[in-house]
Amino acid sequence: MKTKVLLIILALFSSLSFSQKKLADKFFKNFAYIKASELYENAVKDGDSSQHVLTRLGDCYYNNSNSEKAAVWYEKALKKYPKKVNSEYIFKYIQTQLSLGEYENAQNWLTKFNALQDEDNKLKLEVGDLSIYENLASTDKIYVEIKNLDANTSYSDFGTFIHKDKIYFASTRNTSDAEGKKIYTWNEQPYLDIYQGTIGEKDGEITINGIDFIDAEDINTDYHEASVAITNDGKTIYFTRDNVNKRNKLDYDKKGTSHLKIYKASLNNDSWSEIEELPFNDDVFSTGHPTLSPDNKKMYFVSDRDGGYGQTDIYEVDIDENGNFGTPKNLGASVNTSGREMFPFVAKDSTLYFSSDGYINLGLLDIFKSDVLKNSESTNEPENLGAPFNSGYDDFAYFVNSEDGNGYFSSNRPGGKGNDDIYSFASYECKQIVKGIARNSKTEEPLKEVKVQLIDDSGKIIEEVTTDETGAYTFELECDKTFSILGIKSDYKDDLKEVSSTSENNFEHNVDLHLVPLINDNQIVINPIFFDFDKWDIRTDAQYELENIVNVMRDHPTMVIKIESHTDSRGSDRYNMKLSDRRAKYTRDYLLSRGIEASRIESAIGYGESQLLNECANGVKCSKEQHQLNRRSYFYILKN
Repeated sequence: MKTKVLLIILALFSSLSFSQKKLADKFFKNFAYIKASELYENAVKDGDSSQHVLTRLGDCYYNNSNSEKAAVWYEKALKKYPKKVNSEYIFKYIQTQLSLGEYENAQNWLTKFNALQDEDNKLKLEVGDLSIYENLASTDKIYVEIKNLDANTSYSDFGTFIHKDKIYFASTRNTSDAEGKKIYTWNEQPYLDIYQGTIGEKDGEITINGIDFIDAEDINTDYHEASVAITNDGKTIYFTRDNVNKRNKLDYDKKGTSHLKIYKASLNNDSWSEIEELPFNDDVFSTGHPTLSPDNKKMYFVSDRDGGYGQTDIYEVDIDENGNFGTPKNLGASVNTSGREMFPFVAKDSTLYFSSDGYINLGLLDIFKSDVLKNSESTNEPENLGAPFNSGYDDFAYFVNSEDGNGYFSSNRPGGKGNDDIYSFASYECKQIVKGIARNSKTEEPLKEVKVQLIDDSGKIIEEVTTDETGAYTFELECDKTFSILGIKSDYKDDLKEVSSTSENNFEHNVDLHLVPLINDNQIVINPIFFDFDKWDIRTDAQYELENIVNVMRDHPTMVIKIESHTDSRGSDRYNMKLSDRRAKYTRDYLLSRGIEASRIESAIGYGESQLLNECANGVKCSKEQHQLNRRSYFYILKN
């Protein structure tokens, strides 16, 4: 008899152990990693060291940012199943080793990781570069807000340069004395002049006030002036002008073509004067679109002079301490093409921006950037900035503050005010807010001391807060992602909600959490514990619910309960009494298997069909659902 009882007990605990994994999976799916890890570890103790259990244990700790414990379980999985474990876990293991400072081991596993990948997917990095890989692989999005400036007119406006609070640009808006005004036959508009204005802000919008001709004696003529660059000290300005003679009349080469030249002027008494032509200009080719290096020791410009790669190329020339110029040289094939390279600009971080139609583009001139000035040996092809900076039209004259990512560019794309328009752009990291109140689902009262976790779409807990007396929580979200929000509090069921962020910056989501209380008067109240018909073993869904009983009893170590179990009316009264009693005792045994002391469960008794909840007594025809209602268990609190 004792042997039989022992075998029954062993079979029971074997069955419970076997189901630990299924139950743990259910908690893992709902991001309850602490509970899941406990159950997986119990499964390991009971002899289940399968690949699934070991890697899931690693994930439980990895997603909670516990590198030390995650490394232990990933390592066990990799050693026991060296040829079966998915490379995803090798990569996670590498990251845990870096986190723990085990760089040599990380490098060894990186070699193994690469051996498993095809040539296109290999991580061709050294250990020190893995963090860079994570940043490059990040889905964080940078958003750009583009606006057509109010300062634009129905004429051509383009080519911005900012110095302190002043903006300089070219425009054909000068229609004064229109009857005698010279017209540029190319576009039937007046010739370009250089204008300036003061940059301001109103209601979060950029404003440009006091727009007028540039403060200068003789910069603007009856012909074209454009493309400004000013030295860091603000004392010298460079600009492009049509080739004019001493009488400010157009000058032509032997073929009757007038070319562009670069000029400079000095600031005297807040006005530009002393205009000089730069020495590398020539009457037989054009030189224009000047820009300066961050230290002002080099000038970059555009020219169609002989010896270039295409129609117009970008050149560089040295400037010495006395303001003298060296010999211009072509920037080379890493930038220039057989097409047109125009409107260069060098940002403070030495990134070269320019427009070109010589690369694959969206149409006409597109804006590109290159790192050639940072690394003269670079063979990287310039990068097309893409939309929204580029369109199917001419996009050019890019100017950016590399410190905040804001700037201007020009375009003749549809939807503007004139032929060419100036557009401002502001780059920002899109963020949204999710906030809410954690409440008692029965009373709607706010709950304090609720642990609220923000979980990303990979299941990793990325932030955790605790509610105060108001029950409030707040998280900042990245845009265009899906998150889960989990509320956890002793004596309450967890509440799990999902929220999906959009691309609208600073949008606010309101997601309240409703936690169901587990203690109601003298009962621990959980969802019904269902049993299959004519069965008494504990199903996985029942185990999942019973873990709420385990949690409550662990949180109240002196609590004593009793268990009641009930059946439906199918079968004889005597059989149902025995069946319910078995169910009550199997429920008790499950709690005992989870570490609850036997002395804390006063009794586990079955009442058969003697206390039905509906009319489904013997002889009454009922549906399966109606009978299911009567197969239930109660957990009464006798001492707390």
